[in-house]
Amino acid sequence: MNVQAGAKPGDIESSYAWLRLALAVTLSTVGGVGMWSFMVALPALQTDFGVSRADASLPFTMVMFGFAGGGILMGRLADRFGIAVPLGIGTLAVSAGYLATGWAPNLWQVSLAHALIGLGCSASFGPLMADISHWFVQRRGIAVAIAASGNYIAGTIWPPVVQHFIATSGWRATHIGIGIFCFVAMLPLVFALRRRLDIYRTETEEEAAARLAEVPFSPLTLQVLLCIAGVACCVAMSMPQVHIVAYCGDLGYGVARGAEMLSLMLGFGIVSRVGSGFIADRIGGVRTLLLGSVLQGVALFLYLWFDGLLSLYVISALFGLFQGGIVPSYAMIVREYFSPREAATRLGLVLMATLLGMALGGWLSGLVFDLTGSYRAAFLNGLGWNLMNVVIMVWLLQRTRRRMAYA
Repeated sequence: MNVQAGAKPGDIESSYAWLRLALAVTLSTVGGVGMWSFMVALPALQTDFGVSRADASLPFTMVMFGFAGGGILMGRLADRFGIAVPLGIGTLAVSAGYLATGWAPNLWQVSLAHALIGLGCSASFGPLMADISHWFVQRRGIAVAIAASGNYIAGTIWPPVVQHFIATSGWRATHIGIGIFCFVAMLPLVFALRRRLDIYRTETEEEAAARLAEVPFSPLTLQVLLCIAGVACCVAMSMPQVHIVAYCGDLGYGVARGAEMLSLMLGFGIVSRVGSGFIADRIGGVRTLLLGSVLQGVALFLYLWFDGLLSLYVISALFGLFQGGIVPSYAMIVREYFSPREAATRLGLVLMATLLGMALGGWLSGLVFDLTGSYRAAFLNGLGWNLMNVVIMVWLLQRTRRRMAYA
């Protein structure tokens, strides 16, 4: 596989760049199954293994840990060798993880297999966004947002499919089938994306210095702030995404209704992600992220007051519409403030933080439920974490404004 295949400066924002974006979205949609399949399988696994809700949530936590650590590893590989290398490794990891899950005799082995799934899925998210960001300049925001939408398209398509096959064939056969399908579908797409663009490595020292001069923090401080914000926003984000299926089951609506709500949530998340790209191209990544965080808090607040079937469908749609643009905004912030030479690695660090937040939030919500017997306290917990993210973004925006005014 020749990952050094020659791309020219004229390829930026060309018809090939848009074709590459379409291929990236397709690959992300297939590979993104690992992020969403476990929410649907959670009730079946809990019943099969006879464990508590918090223990049954452990495989999802391991997916997030694998995704988080894999984001850095795959990002470094993408920065050095091009996107095809981490995508090839990720394809093998996802397939192997699903096959191992289907044959696992206990919950601990299921959890370890899901760590492998998370590692593989990480290649088709952050590194793909970073790669696409190099192929666009004027439309970078919308291109990155569309690339990130593949993950939510996966969340829209996969939950009903997984629910159907779990109901008809059992969760073990379903996971084995997913593993085989991912291997067959993803490898040709990896080969199609082997072409590499090197023009982004030509940034001069003067351009890099000018970018850093506009930042009111050191690169390390900014990186840490973004990581803290990423943890906070995704602890809040994970509560409905991880537990909406189980929540509907507890309310007596059935897990199938919960799977539909998750699909609806992520479907509107696609709209949000694309829309956030248009917004970010106009107002910047920090303001776009702040807007999404505030609206995410509004949706979490609504969950506290309404639990009827129709209202849960509406609020789930609103939650997806409000929060879908948050994660792509981090990619825009990284490209605005850091060198393109290290874009995939920097973004991998931030995404690691967001996924650790998802892992912590998924487990923490289950623990709060076990302690209180209700998800109300879990929603309140999410609101508190969301407020932390809003405070960080407001502070960053104010400091940036003061630095620009002083300059």
